This record gives sequence, structure tokens and C-alpha cells, in this order.
Amino acid sequence: MAQWTSAVGAAQLARLLSSQQDRPAGPGTRRPPAYRALADGIRLLVFEGRVPVAARLPAERELALALSVSRTTVAAAYEALRGEGFLESRRGAGSWTAVPAGNPLPARGLEPLPPEALGSVIDLGCAALPAPEPWLTRAVQGALEELPPYAHTHGDYPAGLPALRSMIADRYTARGVPTMPEQIMVTTGAMGAMDAICHLFGGRGERIAVESPSYANILQLMREAGARLVPVAMAEGLTGWDLDRWRQVLREAAPRIAYVVADFHNPTGALADEDQRRRLVDAARSAGTVLVADETMTELWLEPDVEMPPPVCAFDPAGSTVVTVGSASKAFWAGMRIGWVRASPEAIRSLVAARAYADLGTPVLEQLAVNWLFGTDGWEQAVEVRRAQARENRDALVAAVRRELPDWEFEVPRGGLTLWVRAGGLSGSRLAEAGERVGVRVPSGPRFGVDGAFEGYVRLPFTVGGAVAEEAAVRLAAAARVVESGGTTGVEVSRAFVA
Repeated sequence: MAQWTSAVGAAQLARLLSSQQDRPAGPGTRRPPAYRALADGIRLLVFEGRVPVAARLPAERELALALSVSRTTVAAAYEALRGEGFLESRRGAGSWTAVPAGNPLPARGLEPLPPEALGSVIDLGCAALPAPEPWLTRAVQGALEELPPYAHTHGDYPAGLPALRSMIADRYTARGVPTMPEQIMVTTGAMGAMDAICHLFGGRGERIAVESPSYANILQLMREAGARLVPVAMAEGLTGWDLDRWRQVLREAAPRIAYVVADFHNPTGALADEDQRRRLVDAARSAGTVLVADETMTELWLEPDVEMPPPVCAFDPAGSTVVTVGSASKAFWAGMRIGWVRASPEAIRSLVAARAYADLGTPVLEQLAVNWLFGTDGWEQAVEVRRAQARENRDALVAAVRRELPDWEFEVPRGGLTLWVRAGGLSGSRLAEAGERVGVRVPSGPRFGVDGAFEGYVRLPFTVGGAVAEEAAVRLAAAARVVESGGTTGVEVSRAFVA
């Protein structure tokens, strides 16, 4: 019986390998043999999760033809991978990817670092900050006081607690978008909201237009749902969205869904202006595309003079074209898994009906905690603490990276939680791998793209500050030196860090 669960075609693997761009070798630097470079490339794809574990690789002859190399080169690369534990083979079944015994499976998203590893590794993988106290404790205490009446019920509220739905609707109305509670469904975080939306409006094989780059975990969620992703390139720098390109893609590809993060885009930090929002909604309406607007970063402006444009849904108040996703996880705390969807009442009814076959509902106690925050001044005060913390971390990280890695390029966003960095011509995948060994965890650019795009980038979140931010930059510089020198062994990495 074959041990592989999926397959990677020769053309697809060749395309993924071609996306790995390294800095040209400097004087005196020895290039690895062709087979070694090929083996390293495949291993990095497995490490990144872009080629799944237990994926059947092309036959040697097929891959050699696709790469325009000799079959001997491919055979030697496969043999090297088998020796390192990254490939298994069986006569008649082919060869499939693996990971060496004792190694963790490669991440396909941006999962948090296990708590036991926090003492030795600086985690720049997850864009989330500690809870803003004392507001978390006060919110839970307030929720406990409101809990007794709900404890006498079945506790199942597929659309969310009526009080919280009403509170969220009132907040949209206060932002200039009249909203009824019937237009709100409370979900288990923004990921729960996106999963429900993709299953209702998408379906396996449907096209979904996405910004390029975009949020890695959402891209992976869409892939797992069987969607065909259609990337739409962002404009240069922090200027946001190329609306002519968006209109063309929506018209020609006719995607069922388009997903955008218009408020401090993840990962670039860009902020769409009012005209861009209006034109994007018009283009989606004309194409018959459901436009999903992710507002999880909308309250995280970091400069006092930032003027926030109207919400994307303000240009479609009835919710016939725009479906909005919000969450308490970024602005308040990732451990508070409360999200919501704003859409037309008809769409909300369909989402709620489909929920009976998913998670049934969202935890009552957490909903009560968020309702307490919204109903008092707790939310505003907590978010202000969050903005101050993110601003301080951002400034410390920017200063440290500019000092330790002056060749790296980025623009400083005025909000959000992430810095999108061009890594001086180095491979983001190799930086991520070297970073793991020197004690800093950083996600590489390809996680945020489609088909291997953004190999030359990394994303740095504003999750650490002060001396930790400085140490993170020192470790990133050590990882960069390892990548530049072609070093791969633990000893070489260790020496680079000490230096």
C-alpha cells in the first residue's frame, strides 16, 4: 500500500523550486553541486509546508525533464534526501516526502510557538500580544456576574448571544453604517468566520481572489477548503490597492469571493483610502463577487493623526455585496476567541443554518466578557493600551533591524501589527530555517503568497520590544550571515550567533 496521501507534479515542483531566489555567490564562496542544491531546495519546500509531508514526488525522469537537468542529478538529490530522512521510497509506489524521526511536522500556517519553547526562542511567527490587563480579568469577572441566567438555558446560541449581537450592531451604526442585530453572527474568532463564509459562498473548486501578499492562515484555510486562489498584486509600498488590476481580475476571472484586509493590511500594513474602498466595492458588485472585508486590524492605528476611512461595508450598507469579518483577537487578545460576521440578514440566516453541522456556537462566557468590554469603557481603554504597546514595540524593532541589517528594506506602517521586509536579496525560506537554529522564529514571505511568491521577504510582527527586540535583530543578522555563507550545520550557525 502506498504511503503517500497527495502528489506534486513535475511542472508544479519545478515552479516552486524556481521561486527560491538566493543572493549571488560572492568571491570565494563555493556553490554546492547541482544535486545538493536540488535536495536543499526540496527540503526547504517541505520545511515551509509548500510541499506537504507524505506527498508523492515526480519520477526522476519527469523531474529531470522539467528542470532541464540530468536524471543522475535528480537521482542523487533523491538519494541525499532519503539519507537525511526527508524522503521515503518503495518499489512500485514511488517516492514521497517525509520528516526525520523526532522532528516536528512543518507548519503550513502561523501557529503559536509552544509555551515551553518561549524561554529559548524569540517568537516572531505569531502576530499577537499578551492580554491588556487589568481589562481581561475585569471582563471575565463581569462575565461571571452575568452568567447565572444563561446557565439555566441549553447554552446553544448559533447566531450568538442576542445582547452581544445587538452591541456589535450598535457599534457599526455608530461608525456610520446602520446595522440591525439580524445582520450579525458571532463566531469563534475571525478564522471561524472565514471558514463559515468560504463554505457558504465558496465551495470546492471555486475561485477566490486574494491580495498578493495576504494573511497566511487565511490562504491556507482557503486551500484546505479546495478553493482556487487568484492572486492580485498589491501596489508598491504602503499605497495599497491597484484598483485597475482588481477590476480586471474580477471581470475576467469572475471569482465567487474576493478577500481583502483594507485596514492595516496583513502583512504589509497598508491602509486603503476611501476612494479605493468605494471602487473595490463597485468592481465586486459589477462582477457579482462577494467581497469579504477583514476588519481584525481596524482599531490598531498607531499614530494619533491617522484618519480612518469609512468601513468597506459603508459602501454597501445592506450587505448584498460586502461581508465583513471582525474580531476581538488582534485588538484585545488572541486568547479571546470571539469574532463576528456582518452581512445581509439573508446571508446571516444561511450562515447560522449551516453552523448546525460545524461548531454549533461560540462559548457563552467569552461572549459575555466581550459584551462587558463593549458595554463599558473597558474596550476603549484596553485597545489604547494595545496601541501604545504595539507602537513602542514597532519603534524598537524598526530601530534594531535598521542597525543590525541595514540592507533590509521596508516601509514603516502607521498601524497594524506587522512589518513586511525585503531581506536584502536573501531567501526568506533559508532565513526562516537558519533562524530556528539561532533562536529566532520568523515566517518567510512565501507563506503569504501563492505558488512560491515573495521568496525574498520575511514578516516581522510587533510582538517584542526593548532588549528582546534588539536581541531578535541580532539573531536575525546571525541567520542572515549563515545564509550568505551557505552554512547549514548546527556548529556553523552557533558560531555565527556568538559572533
